[in-house]
Amino acid sequence: MQQAKKGDTVKIHYHGKLTDGNTFDSSAGREPLEFEIGSGMVIPGFDDGVTGMVIGEKKTIHIPAEEAYGPKQEENIVEFPKAQFPPEMEPEIGMQLNMSNGQGQDFQVVIVEVKDDVVVLDANHPLAGKDLIFDLELVEIAGGSPLIIMP
Repeated sequence: MQQAKKGDTVKIHYHGKLTDGNTFDSSAGREPLEFEIGSGMVIPGFDDGVTGMVIGEKKTIHIPAEEAYGPKQEENIVEFPKAQFPPEMEPEIGMQLNMSNGQGQDFQVVIVEVKDDVVVLDANHPLAGKDLIFDLELVEIAGGSPLIIMP
């Protein structure tokens, strides 16, 4: 049977959980995730977990934070002056906001603390610093670009 390898485009159903069992994402009720193995479209540990699977195979993989979204980086937690928030907005812990870096790049932040004059924002990926568990089912291997082309 054909095994999924780097360069192959695959379709996979998945159920992503944290180590406490809480689901953070799933393809249930949707089309399977399609990506090219080794292209950087998914986190490294996911690529590695799918490599070697055959169509119809199901397995569970554990991805340490370093092979997922990396560790939480303290430099991505910043204090932002409360006076710079829109006057009608009341900042609350857990609130998600979109910010701009002033150079056309937008990114998501989460309010982690509200002080008298500043709001503490966390710009780390929500899954940074977390080990992940995925239940996988490989449903299709579309193959990659052929290495030898017939004339």
